[in-house]
Amino acid sequence: MSVLPRLVVVAWALANVPALAQGPPGAAGDASKESPAWEFTVTAYPTVVRGGENYTSAIAAADRGPLHLEARYNYESIGARSAFVGWKFSGGETLTWEFTPLLGGAWGATKAFVPGFEASLAWERFDFYVEAEYVRDNAERTDSYLYAWSELGFQPVEWLRVGFAGQRTRAYGGERDIQRGPFLQLTFGNFTIGGYWFNPGSDDQVFVGSIGASF
Repeated sequence: MSVLPRLVVVAWALANVPALAQGPPGAAGDASKESPAWEFTVTAYPTVVRGGENYTSAIAAADRGPLHLEARYNYESIGARSAFVGWKFSGGETLTWEFTPLLGGAWGATKAFVPGFEASLAWERFDFYVEAEYVRDNAERTDSYLYAWSELGFQPVEWLRVGFAGQRTRAYGGERDIQRGPFLQLTFGNFTIGGYWFNPGSDDQVFVGSIGASF
């Protein structure tokens, strides 16, 4: 059985695990009624590459309690599709944290086994987010690589988030191994729009827009 069918089976099994530790033995019926609802997020990232090929990547995520499912398009490379299943761990009060290990696979332009993680820290109006994955190419081991995206953000008001971002990617070329630059996000209800400006003022400038919705 290949990686993707296994992920589907695991995701189905996790999604149907009853809510444990919410009542005494024999109260499974009541516990199932208290299971958390599904939450969904869809985000598109139109990307303008100076002197290169423009493209749009997209991420769709589904969460139910600690279960996290994710599908990506044009993420590991242009023309690649990928899917992931993960489990969230979180805690903290003044300083809150969240960590989600992921297992997934890519197909299309890139065929690979892709383990990774997503993690975040938040303190008052400041936050730090990082996601990373190791793309282990099934055809050519020398084409395997580590991808990472990170953000250091500040939220002066509820609807505005600004900060700095960095990424390491092979979705497009350029002389820089790591891209860096400022970003800005605006949130209106369930919708978020924003922009990332990597390598400002250089010949390797990249602008990444973001348009997202949650429901």
